[in-house]
Amino acid sequence: MIHPDTQLLWIGPQIGLGVFATAPIPAGTIVWVQDALDTVLSPDSTLLADPAYKPILEKYAFRDGQGKWIVCWDNAKYVNHCCHCSAMSTGFGFEIAIRDIAPGEELTDEYVLLNLESEVPLVRHHPDCRQAVRVDDLDRYADQWDEQVRRALREFARVPQPLLPYLDGQTYQEVKRFLATGEGYKSVRSLSYTHRR
Repeated sequence: MIHPDTQLLWIGPQIGLGVFATAPIPAGTIVWVQDALDTVLSPDSTLLADPAYKPILEKYAFRDGQGKWIVCWDNAKYVNHCCHCSAMSTGFGFEIAIRDIAPGEELTDEYVLLNLESEVPLVRHHPDCRQAVRVDDLDRYADQWDEQVRRALREFARVPQPLLPYLDGQTYQEVKRFLATGEGYKSVRSLSYTHRR
């Protein structure tokens, strides 16, 4: 489920739709969590090979660390990539704002953490854009991304969390343990399906 203070807006023909904040979303806020309404497809689902569904799944679904394909039921499927993303997937299975997101600002994330199967060319937003999302980017950037997630998690208990009711109890306990003791952090590396095969 995407954060409630967001809306879907048309960006333009090159990018299409995007998700934008309608109110301030502070760093440390859960901006997406998988919920019971999301569709989960096993790696052997016949839909993945069906020519009618395959292009839709390739565009709007992502793979979790177990290789399951997730199709978000709401506007979360329209969150775009940016090399200077405003939110990031965590090893705990939810996405968190890694910096303050202002009203009117687009929510963006890091597509490498969604287990892409091939390189994806990017529309440049910044001069230092990577030009493409590559499968091996996780090896290069995981330490940097982990530091961004850790920094954001330090704010977790200090900011409103409207999506907290959708976070499963075990994950919430794991996050609380990490915040209380500094132990049990789950690296973004744990999101990789390809590294587990």
